[in-house]
Amino acid sequence: MHGEMDAWGNKMQFRLGCALWACQDWVGDFFPGAARSPDYLKLYAERLTAVEGNTTFYAMPSPETVARWAQETPAEFRFCPKFPKWVTHAGPLAPRLGQALAFWERMQGLGDRLGPIFAQLPPSYGPEQLEDLQRFLAALPLAAGQFAVEVRHPAWFQPTAAIALTQCLTDLGIGRVLLDTRPVYEVADDPQRLSARKKPRLPVVFQQTAPFTLIRYISHPEWETNLPFVADWADPIATWLQSGTEIYCIVHCPIEARSPANADALYHFLTRRGLDLPPLPWHAIAPEPTQLTLF
Repeated sequence: MHGEMDAWGNKMQFRLGCALWACQDWVGDFFPGAARSPDYLKLYAERLTAVEGNTTFYAMPSPETVARWAQETPAEFRFCPKFPKWVTHAGPLAPRLGQALAFWERMQGLGDRLGPIFAQLPPSYGPEQLEDLQRFLAALPLAAGQFAVEVRHPAWFQPTAAIALTQCLTDLGIGRVLLDTRPVYEVADDPQRLSARKKPRLPVVFQQTAPFTLIRYISHPEWETNLPFVADWADPIATWLQSGTEIYCIVHCPIEARSPANADALYHFLTRRGLDLPPLPWHAIAPEPTQLTLF
C-alpha cells in the first residue's frame, strides 16, 4: 500500500531486493552459516524488502504456498511476481486473459505483500501487436493492483513505437519495467559466459508511466565495474522519490552469489549521493560471531 511505514516508522517508497530468495551460495554470507532451505524466505525478508519471485514464471504456486509466503514475510515486504510463461510466451496476450486473471486471483493470497505483477514479453512480441497488448492490459483489474510490462523486441525502442507504448502504459497506469543490462554488455569481459540464459541487450530507458516504477538492474559481478552505470540511476530515482513514486529495485547478477552484496552496494551508493532511503533491515542484524581457532 502506498505510504506504508516500515518497522522504523519510515515511509516505504523504496524497496530493494534480488530475483529470488533461495540460493545455496548465500549460506554463510548473506544467510547465516546454519541456514536451512525451509528458512530461506524468512531470512531473506529479514534483510531485504522486495523480491522478484521468478518462480511464478515457470509454475503456479498452490494457495497453501502463497499463504506461507505471506506468513513468512513482514508486513512491509513486497513480492513482484512475473506472469507465468503460458500467459506471456504463448502467442497473443488477449486470448490468455482468463489465465492471467486466475494468476492474479492466486496472488491475492499475498495480501498487502503483493507488489506489481509484471508481464515479461518475449523478443518475438513486437509493436505490431500493440492493439493486443492494449486489450490485455485494459482488461486487468487495474483499480485493485499494480501491473507492469517489460518489452524485449528491439523495435519497441524505436521512436514511433516507443511513443505509442508510453502513451498506452501511461493512459492505463501500467508501469514500464526499466531493464538495465549495460553492466553485462558495455564492459571488457563477458560476465554471462557461464549463464544458461543471457539477458537481452537493449537500450536502457529512464521513464515513469505509473505511480510506481520497477527497475531490474543486471549488475556486473565486480561491483566497481557497476559504478558508471548506477551513477545514471541516482538522479532519476531521486526525482521519482521526490514526486512520491514507489520504487521497486531488483538487482540481478550472472553470478547469483553476488546479488545480495551488489544490492547492498547499490543502496549505499544511493545514500552517499544524498538520497533519503528507508533503512535496510539487513543493516540492523548483528554479524555472526567469528569462531576463533586456537593453536
